Amino acid sequence: MFRQCRFFRWLTVFVLLLHLGAPLYVQALTIGEERKIGEQLLFTVRRQFPVLDDPDISQYINELGKRVLTTIGPQPFNYRFFVVQSGQFNAFAAPAGLVFFYTGLIEAMYNEDQLVSVLAHEIGHVVSRHIAQRLDKGTKVSALALIAGIAGVALGVPGLSQGLLTGSLAAGQAANLQYSREDEEQADRLSFGWMQQMGRDPSAMEGMLKSMRRVTRYSMGSEVPQYLLTHPNPEARLGYVQSLLEMMRQKGVPQPQHQTDNFDFLRFKYRVLVQSMDLDKLRTYCATAATTGTDKEQQTMARYGLALIAGEDRNYPEALRQLAFVQEQYPQREVLEIDKAVLLVGSGNYDEARNILEQSFKRNPSDVYGAYQLGKIELMSGNNPRAEQMLQRVALTMPEYPQVYYDLGELAANRGKEGVSGFYLGKYNLYRGKVKVARQYLLRVSKDTNVPDKIRSEAKAILEKLKELEKET
Repeated sequence: MFRQCRFFRWLTVFVLLLHLGAPLYVQALTIGEERKIGEQLLFTVRRQFPVLDDPDISQYINELGKRVLTTIGPQPFNYRFFVVQSGQFNAFAAPAGLVFFYTGLIEAMYNEDQLVSVLAHEIGHVVSRHIAQRLDKGTKVSALALIAGIAGVALGVPGLSQGLLTGSLAAGQAANLQYSREDEEQADRLSFGWMQQMGRDPSAMEGMLKSMRRVTRYSMGSEVPQYLLTHPNPEARLGYVQSLLEMMRQKGVPQPQHQTDNFDFLRFKYRVLVQSMDLDKLRTYCATAATTGTDKEQQTMARYGLALIAGEDRNYPEALRQLAFVQEQYPQREVLEIDKAVLLVGSGNYDEARNILEQSFKRNPSDVYGAYQLGKIELMSGNNPRAEQMLQRVALTMPEYPQVYYDLGELAANRGKEGVSGFYLGKYNLYRGKVKVARQYLLRVSKDTNVPDKIRSEAKAILEKLKELEKET
């Protein structure tokens, strides 16, 4: 726990330093250099904390992020969105378009508009170049020092990061990296406007800020969550957003014509919570929401949460019963059929599960969640050619998803291709943040003449990339 607290303290500083709105060393840091910093930071996060790479979770958060970015306009980076397993009340944007949400923050959200409001607020800081402007006024920080600092955190030696930070910044500069009230107002104003353009309800910002205020008050006398340290004074922000809402009402600006459909968000939320929360605690929460809640949508999706929990407990009859109730309420939501197939696989009913997944893939071949589940069932059934086809499809769409490489490694091993299996296990460990283990696998593959040239070349390229990152640090 102490190590995690130290990590979050220093990671927050570096996230602020590396905020992607503009180059940190404004005149020297190129887009390519910023991408390198982003790569290193992503490895840092993967080494320290689990990233929920579930295709279903990743697909949802990335599609939602793309909707916000479509409203904003062209950006210099290919944004990617991640969910980090941590109880911290936190979210941040990092170099090269990396945006992270912590499960503790998602737990506190009630609907999709609240999630969009936080995502848009983070991007608002980026677009406004708030941190870059502050660094430009004082001592500038070189990319080399920042990468070295991140490497110190990645190695679990925050003291090294502290030394580099002290040597890189003028005295007191770190204290100036918190967002000012003006910065917060500008980011909130941008987020407010973007939400209106998207047809979202900007009053969701008010709801999130009230949650932040509660967390702030609850944290008095203890360690304040990092998000509140870097995004200070929720009371003032709440007042500002409420003034924007009042101004909107006075001008007669119409409210969104339709209420946001929260099915996808609530499904996403429960899938996140079942991987990050104590299941007994989550079971109590879901049971209470399902029986005493006043919102029908929230009640129904709490039953979805109970289905997931029962599945985790391998109580498949109960899981299928709860899911059937949800399907009755949402008969047009085809993704629930994929969820059903997953539970059927767990109960050993492969034939029905395969039929459901095949039909789902025909309807929507771009759905990564369904494609992955189909690949898994074919792997379990020994249908290796079909399994490889589906798993390679997932790897192409989600090239940083570790589990798909583990499955491809198992598939190669089943075929007696040990060298190819080692290559995939190398990539599996690479994207789990276990770089030392990954390097060992990839080094063996690069020297194995029995491995196809294309795979050996890719292994060598990855090793060169790792070597290059180490030089930067």
